[in-house]
Amino acid sequence: MRRIRGLGAGLLAGAMFAISACQNDSNPTAPDATTSARVQPAQGSDLPSAAEFARQVPGFGGFFLARDGTPTIYLARGSSRAPAERLLSGYLGAHGLSTAAVRVLQARYGWNQLQRWQDAASSEALAVTGAVFVDNDETSNRVLIGVDRLSAMGLVKAAAKRAGIPDDAVIVQRTDPIHQVATLQNAIDRPVRAGVQINFPGFLCSVGFNATSGGVKSFITASHCTTTQGGVESTPYWQPLQSTAPTQIATEVADPQYVRRGAGCPGGRRCRVSDASRAAYIDGANQALGLIARTSAANNGSLDIVGSFTITADDCTGSNNLGGCLTVGTTVNKVGRTTGWTAGAITNTCVNTGVSGSNIVQLCQTFVSAGVGGGDSGSDVFQVTSGTNVKLAGILWGGNSNGTQFVFSPLANVVKDLGALQTH
Repeated sequence: MRRIRGLGAGLLAGAMFAISACQNDSNPTAPDATTSARVQPAQGSDLPSAAEFARQVPGFGGFFLARDGTPTIYLARGSSRAPAERLLSGYLGAHGLSTAAVRVLQARYGWNQLQRWQDAASSEALAVTGAVFVDNDETSNRVLIGVDRLSAMGLVKAAAKRAGIPDDAVIVQRTDPIHQVATLQNAIDRPVRAGVQINFPGFLCSVGFNATSGGVKSFITASHCTTTQGGVESTPYWQPLQSTAPTQIATEVADPQYVRRGAGCPGGRRCRVSDASRAAYIDGANQALGLIARTSAANNGSLDIVGSFTITADDCTGSNNLGGCLTVGTTVNKVGRTTGWTAGAITNTCVNTGVSGSNIVQLCQTFVSAGVGGGDSGSDVFQVTSGTNVKLAGILWGGNSNGTQFVFSPLANVVKDLGALQTH
């Protein structure tokens, strides 16, 4: 994972805005009926979370989809593959695969151990100038640390050693910094769908998704798409611009403070598990619950709305599912006011991510290889399940400098910060 620039707010200057503050050793083992009998079968066709894998699969070290789509799991030498097959059966069946399709790689380290090391490394390494992110990387069975300059490599390796992590368990790589990204840009007919432009004082962002919280009709966008990131200042919102449509549509009502504590939060930094806030519609009729504006196709640059996506399901939101249940290799999408509908594969999950130019660290975020631009902050992130039906995955807030990778806060993280949300 790379240090991500927040793709949150785009600064208004007339019609202008700017981006401101996103080795394989096969060792398959034979099924063991005794072990597998202790594993509960997966419910439905959803992919189990990493936490669920760790609870139910002895020797688990990571799960991902390889570039060719092969479901791949790390298991410790001598561990049975039967518990993993049992847990994955529903997901694999829904995708036309048998459990025999699962590729097993030998794990050197256990998932829970790597999680502890990720938090320890975050506290030390993210305090180093030039460190971008710290990830429990499911594709390498190692702690992966990204730096934006070569001079930081030795310093973060030393930091990892101070945290008690073996040299062999750490990979340090060069990466781009992460920035917040702040038109679907025109006025649209009410009610407001997700993905369209919103304007708050001096900046542009995107509606992430509509939600009802405690009976209040609202929308979710990025925390940095408010007057002050973290804390409620009653930020006003207009659509598309205050200058062209001066009637305010919503007011910020929920945006927890960032805190200087917690697992993985470095000293001197402020941390949260989501860059997300909630705004209440002034007129409840403005809310198009469950609808996301849809353009003609993914990755074609169009901003013309031709219809809607319909949210029919949410990614996992339980308290044990921080980071969500979508794995590396899964294709996800976003619709935002600047680059429209873009889609690409998840490359890293549950990454502790430093925000360039700030003292903020976003904990347990997801990286996606897909286009993004300034003003896309707050965009909805989702997985297409069938036709125009989608599963909501989270809120986009950042990206790299060249606009080829975005970063989002998984829905479970958003719910942890903002409370229960009805999305459809």
